Amino acid sequence: MENLKIKIVNTSSLPLPQYSTSLSAGMDLRADIEEPLTIAPLGRVLVPTGIRIELPEGYEAQIRPRSGLAAKHGVTVLNTPGTIDADYRGEIKVILVNLSDTPFTFERGERIAQMVISSYTRAEWVETDELGESARGEGGFGHTGVK
Repeated sequence: MENLKIKIVNTSSLPLPQYSTSLSAGMDLRADIEEPLTIAPLGRVLVPTGIRIELPEGYEAQIRPRSGLAAKHGVTVLNTPGTIDADYRGEIKVILVNLSDTPFTFERGERIAQMVISSYTRAEWVETDELGESARGEGGFGHTGVK
């Protein structure tokens, strides 16, 4: 596996994003907040991380929920996945939403999301009057059934 070198500025006193295991795809992002922060039921909040990155051309960073927060507390990333473009140089912030019926409070340095670095391909449209046939055709939502 190749390691991609990415420039990072950390304006917090928190550790840099890191992988939890040797095969993790996502790095944990931490809340760079001064005081505990509570998200009301069905509330949302923009949480700073204290980091800025410089991605190479052809790469993006995807901000995704942490499964434990979602499963145990109903807290997830609202615009999943959030995309950090290669030309963005501002602080990475995470939009969290509390989908549960109880308030959720988190502390400074708590892991709030994960960041996955991914390469991408840009599309170039080729206008046409028709598309090739496929086995699925125009079958959309629920076309394969429930069971």
